[in-house]
Amino acid sequence: MKLVYDVNERPKFSKNLVFGFQQLLAIIAATMLVPVLVNAATGTELLSQAAALFGAGIGTLVYILFTKRKSPVFLGSSFAFISPLIGATAFGAFGIIIGAVVAGLVYAVIALVIHFVGTKWVEKLLPPVVIGPTVALIGLSLCSSAISNVTTAPTGEYNLICILVGLITFGVTVLASVKGTKGMKLIPFIIGIAAGYIAGSIFTVIGNLTDTAYLEIIDYSPIVNNFKPIEFASFIALPKFTFVEAFDEIMNGTSAVKTFADVISIVVLFAPVTFVVFAEHIADHENLSSVIGHDLIKDPGLKRTVLGDGIGSIAGALFGGCPNTTYGESVGCVAITGNASVSTTVMTAFMAILLSFCAPFVAFVNTIPTCVIGGICIALYGFIAVSGLKMLSKVDLGESENLYVVSAILVTGIGGLVLNFGSVEISSIATALIVGIIIKLIVGKKKDAKEETIEK
Repeated sequence: MKLVYDVNERPKFSKNLVFGFQQLLAIIAATMLVPVLVNAATGTELLSQAAALFGAGIGTLVYILFTKRKSPVFLGSSFAFISPLIGATAFGAFGIIIGAVVAGLVYAVIALVIHFVGTKWVEKLLPPVVIGPTVALIGLSLCSSAISNVTTAPTGEYNLICILVGLITFGVTVLASVKGTKGMKLIPFIIGIAAGYIAGSIFTVIGNLTDTAYLEIIDYSPIVNNFKPIEFASFIALPKFTFVEAFDEIMNGTSAVKTFADVISIVVLFAPVTFVVFAEHIADHENLSSVIGHDLIKDPGLKRTVLGDGIGSIAGALFGGCPNTTYGESVGCVAITGNASVSTTVMTAFMAILLSFCAPFVAFVNTIPTCVIGGICIALYGFIAVSGLKMLSKVDLGESENLYVVSAILVTGIGGLVLNFGSVEISSIATALIVGIIIKLIVGKKKDAKEETIEK
């Protein structure tokens, strides 16, 4: 696609503020959702939404430094690590930090292997016929999440008003992106979210006035309960950083990490999942490469992107507790707006850091109804899926070998094939990728042998 801003180009500061805020809105819901899900599953308040947002900003800046400002993608809280995080909460904040460090070290080892061996093995294992449907699968696997958000009211029930507001959000986003002015085309998400929030507010006000709970799709309680205009302390709040909690545990002798066996238990929780996220890391960077027209696997190189992801994940988890990963929402934002400027990604990271201290902002984000987020995600997740399908344009699907590889990945992935080995779970996307690689290696060898026979 034709980019409005290339990777090295820098928009004017005033415009960059708007672009950065737009990307923040695209990634903020998922980034802040991970700590909510972990806390809900464990019945604790060990992870903080504000701290996770701060950690995502720090992790992104670390990643940008390692990749020499050549990869415009934001790092946010990784959903793949939810299960390990839930298990690690039994070991407290210190246990969570140990797990994040383990994940980062696994990335460092992979980067070291790439440094000495090169990336040819990656190109062999992950050709377009494998990586294309996998990228498409990442988008398709998120479709149910987007639709669930669009159809569900704050009470958890099916709601037609939510669907209407979600479609308004999506429709306005599309109109701004396709029919809008040049300026509007660069900020379609801000326009779409604003339209959806206004529509939702109108229905909510009508619902309040008529005592019709069905119309009340926005819950303003986070603002009402946490924002007191006459108190300065209600504006600025220090996030509950994980490393501070861990330090307190150690100093007070309350750390649940007592023995070497405890450390091994944490390693077993996090290390296997890191290999799964590595596969998604490659898929995200192949996708982003196709969007910006520059092969990130070669420049700045896979070893740099992997190491940046790993060290950024450690840095992010020290503050927010959640290991980070490259966000498909960020890639989708680049694809839709045509803004690949790394300076915008840096701006987004600084905004995440600063706004994590702003209690009213965190409270406001929590009032954005899920149907509005779902409406935006229809566009974001759809673009991820389409990007993967575009990679398949280079693949001859008339060849039965290729057809079987793509079929295996799509069916096992969309079908939700998950592998469980005790406490270790391999997600459906990772399972589909593994199946696709195995099929490709099998049919590839047979094809090579057949071609050698013909030549002789």
